[in-house]
Amino acid sequence: QVQLVESGGGLVQAGGSLRLSCAASGRTFSTYVMGWFRQAPGKERGFVSAVRGSDGSTYYADSVKGRFTISRDNAKKTVYLQMNSLKPEDTAVYYCAADAQLSVYPSDFRSWGQGTQVTVSS
Repeated sequence: QVQLVESGGGLVQAGGSLRLSCAASGRTFSTYVMGWFRQAPGKERGFVSAVRGSDGSTYYADSVKGRFTISRDNAKKTVYLQMNSLKPEDTAVYYCAADAQLSVYPSDFRSWGQGTQVTVSS
């Protein structure tokens, strides 16, 4: 497994931007699929975005497509989530996850960070 530490959450007004970072440990970071999930109070954890290690292909939930951008820097063992045009409904704890295979289901990811709170005020 890989150790993951998220950072970059905070409070922002609607329409604003935040960039989340997830720093990973381990020698094989470049081979992992890295994902971002989020969980709002009273809701299940859901898929936000993912990026493959093999070719850098990116995937997004419909709700964030066009507003969020995932990227990775394999040399720094870090994955980013640039969030623009934030909406109050984006408020959640955001989690970074890693696994060998691409999936949109949280249960398929074996490594998780501790989460970082994102709050968007209206």
